[in-house]
Amino acid sequence: MNMLNRGALCVAFATLFSAQALAAPKKPAPKPAAPAAAPVALKDIELVHTLGADKGAQLQKLVDRYNAANPHAKVVLHERTWNEGTLPHLMILGERDLPGFLAGPQRYRPLYQVMKESGERFETLRAPAMMTPTPIDSANRLIALPVALSTPVMFYNKQAFREAGLDPEAAPKTWQALQGALGKLVASGQACPYTTAQPAWILVENMSAWHNEPVVTEGKKASLAINGMLEVKHVAMLSSWVKARYLHLFGREDEATEHFANGECAVLTAPSGAWPTLKRQAAFDVGVATLPYHEDYYGAPQNTLADGPALWIGTGKSAAEYKAVARFVSFWLTAESQVEWQRNAGYLPLNQAGLLASESRLLAADLLNIHVGVQQLTHKKVTSISKASTYPQRAAVRKIIEEELESVWEDRKPSKLALDTAVARSRQLD
Repeated sequence: MNMLNRGALCVAFATLFSAQALAAPKKPAPKPAAPAAAPVALKDIELVHTLGADKGAQLQKLVDRYNAANPHAKVVLHERTWNEGTLPHLMILGERDLPGFLAGPQRYRPLYQVMKESGERFETLRAPAMMTPTPIDSANRLIALPVALSTPVMFYNKQAFREAGLDPEAAPKTWQALQGALGKLVASGQACPYTTAQPAWILVENMSAWHNEPVVTEGKKASLAINGMLEVKHVAMLSSWVKARYLHLFGREDEATEHFANGECAVLTAPSGAWPTLKRQAAFDVGVATLPYHEDYYGAPQNTLADGPALWIGTGKSAAEYKAVARFVSFWLTAESQVEWQRNAGYLPLNQAGLLASESRLLAADLLNIHVGVQQLTHKKVTSISKASTYPQRAAVRKIIEEELESVWEDRKPSKLALDTAVARSRQLD
């Protein structure tokens, strides 16, 4: 980064903090004879999550720093689901949580509304087309804050690469090159050359967007469109890797990440947010590279997709509590908090200050995953085909993709039949 860009980064940070300071209301001077009023104690603001122990520990650091500066509006963090007990003030909800949360009566206050009514500064980027539209309403307003956005990238064990005679600083960029690297890893004695987290999201949905191929057919009734030539070819290739023991699968979620962190597998495709956790847990140097693409596919690569849990605000709280909630959200969006959250938790930036930090040379080693992720998301202009859609996130739709992929891995169906079946089954959904 040149001196001009470094200067721009400093200006952006200074501007954000100055703007927030200016936004604070001026307090009238106290009358000489009047005693100082005691601060009104607020009920604790409960924040719940199911991010796991490591991400939860990083969230606790953020909460602790907020509480130190705001002792009269304490945020209390609990690792539990949103429906275990009283509806909390704040909830970090992922894809698996949302069907139950959004069903029935509305359980959330829209984020934009809470922030507006509180008068707190609300510094976010405009929601990009490659980001999941789940936290956005029809007017493109944020109803929840996407605090845990990731995009799929490739991680690899640098030591395993060295032992296989591969360059640990030059990861394969294409699936064809990766296949050659996996062969060398097998030859060097690697029992699990490659694994992946979230197969449906990474190997189908993102691979389609990465090659500007549709995932969904829009219209009066949406349905999957994942049985094109690209997807059939790609899944067939992966099936051959399963048979050759190049690819090992451990589950539908993030089970593979733990196997990689334990040193069992040499290459992992997983959400970019896994990077800091892998660095803390793995006993080897972890490399980060872009998601591979098919070099023989015209126009590739295009762009990947951003998805992940968001911060929702519960209903039924007092005006004072919502004011405290808004103050915490504003704190989370400060430049300092954005940098801390990116470094410790690994998630994508939410505003301009966070985005500029990801380009900083001083933070390059800590934010390599952010740099690679943003590069993928903005590689080319998002098209009507490569944009994100909420349809594949429906539990029933995601289950169809997962089940049909597993029928290929288990050699019960060829890739064309499995993907055709997935499309047909999606058309039968209500």
